[in-house]
Amino acid sequence: MIQVLIIDDQALVRTGLRHILAQCSAITDIREATPTEKDLARSRKLCLDVILLSVNLPGFTGFGMTRKLKRQHPGAGIIILAEHANAPYPKRLLNAGASGYLTRDCEARELLEAIKTVASGQRYIGSKAARQLALSILPGRVDSPFEELSAREMEVMLKLTAGRRIPDIASLMCLSPKTVSTYKYRILDKLGARSEVELMRMAMRYGLVKAEGMMGSQVCEEGTS
Repeated sequence: MIQVLIIDDQALVRTGLRHILAQCSAITDIREATPTEKDLARSRKLCLDVILLSVNLPGFTGFGMTRKLKRQHPGAGIIILAEHANAPYPKRLLNAGASGYLTRDCEARELLEAIKTVASGQRYIGSKAARQLALSILPGRVDSPFEELSAREMEVMLKLTAGRRIPDIASLMCLSPKTVSTYKYRILDKLGARSEVELMRMAMRYGLVKAEGMMGSQVCEEGTS
């Protein structure tokens, strides 16, 4: 019998996922939560087999949330439900503690198969993510410059491209502003970017952020100049 927790900020999405999961007789308990501290604290008391986590939650990058959930529920498998399988997301999130990775356009049967697989203690990689992971080891491929970033640097980078300011990032990641600033300049140096605006354009070009996210962040950046 499988107990699942769905984490997403949108009630409509959670309802849709619950409807799909309810079709599987092996799944006996389905819980829902928003990515708030109150809901996450309440979920600590649950005995879970699988956590279905959206990585496109406002204010979260997925990496920090995955690590937090893994600490809270070491016995549960975490399945990432993402909008795309672009490198280096799948590999980094799996390294952060996820047991599965699917894109939002996967079929219902694949989602159910992933849940049963992860609940049994195995890993499950969706077809699109598996293809990207396979391509990543082929000789002669053009690497994404973001592959050079560590998981921590990726986390800071995604918060910067979301328009977060250094003090806010420091608070969210329990770091000092000075440490976040160091990460920021290390990221710019590794990527060869001269500013946060250029960083956002690079992230959009490689499919790591959406166009609207970049525009909003660009306005913040230019408004402070």
